[in-house]
Amino acid sequence: MNNLKKVGLTALAGSLAVSAANAAEMSVSGATLLTYTSEDTTETTGNPFGMKTNLAFTASGDVNGYTVSYFQASKDQFAGMSSARLSVDMGDMGTLAFDQGSGSGLATIDDKTPTAAEEIWDGLDTPGSSVGGLVGAAGNSGVFNYIQTIGGVTFNGAARKGSGAKNSDGSSSGAGQSAWDFALTGNGDALGVDGLSWGTGYGLAEAGEQANKAGVSDNDEHWTAFANYSVGPATFGYQISGIQAGSNGASGQNVNAFGIAFNINENLSVSYGEREVEYDKASATNVTEDGEGIAIAYTMGSMKIAGNRNEVKDNNGTAGSNDQMTEIALSFAF
Repeated sequence: MNNLKKVGLTALAGSLAVSAANAAEMSVSGATLLTYTSEDTTETTGNPFGMKTNLAFTASGDVNGYTVSYFQASKDQFAGMSSARLSVDMGDMGTLAFDQGSGSGLATIDDKTPTAAEEIWDGLDTPGSSVGGLVGAAGNSGVFNYIQTIGGVTFNGAARKGSGAKNSDGSSSGAGQSAWDFALTGNGDALGVDGLSWGTGYGLAEAGEQANKAGVSDNDEHWTAFANYSVGPATFGYQISGIQAGSNGASGQNVNAFGIAFNINENLSVSYGEREVEYDKASATNVTEDGEGIAIAYTMGSMKIAGNRNEVKDNNGTAGSNDQMTEIALSFAF
């Protein structure tokens, strides 16, 4: 997105709780998204039209020889802060940040299959608490994040103490346990394979003081690995993931997904993807969720129109729970 406005600031030092004022530059960018959504025949669509407006503020300046930056994003009709990030660039020692929802660790590679628009699970109903199979033990809120690149491989680690709820300058009152995870990403340069990108990661989240499954620790394990290969206008991608629930009676998940995206020209792209999530139920027959989606996008300058059609069977491991969703979105970046 293009910068809307840049202004000089002298209060960055105060906002970062340091003793001297420093000059900083703030950039503001934004986008407006107008959507038309059609649900399946078992649901009431109501008014199918919606709009979302996003604004992102970024400030950066020198503090005692280090580049300190702050990012904050607001969305959904400016209902409040949706994500924020305070980071310190330490040069060769990497970047250390505190993240409140912008993206850290394993969650940054939870689904890297190529798509022209939204992911193939976007907009679908979830009978349970979340869309199945998306990894990220530590999450993105209330976590410390460390990023370092060595030899073309980027380490992105995240860790939190207690719950992952967003909180201001006090302690979080949300229940939850500590967690950590990391992601390693790179490309095919070291292997001499042009067009290849890859990633893998692992994490643990405390499951709490509950009875364990036989032979399983009381931690929830998250892991994933993906590879995307681009040749000419086409990109092919495959990803496998798993979540092993440590607490007694909880379901594990094993995910296989692939996607194919094709750039018809510099403005128009299309994609197709499929995903299987096997729910390893502790005391019942395993159920496999099957999903697929197609997407198309056309970009002209700062305007983009995109559409996607997603379907799923046995959603979230619930037998007979099927859903489908069609969305057309028109966006303007500024």
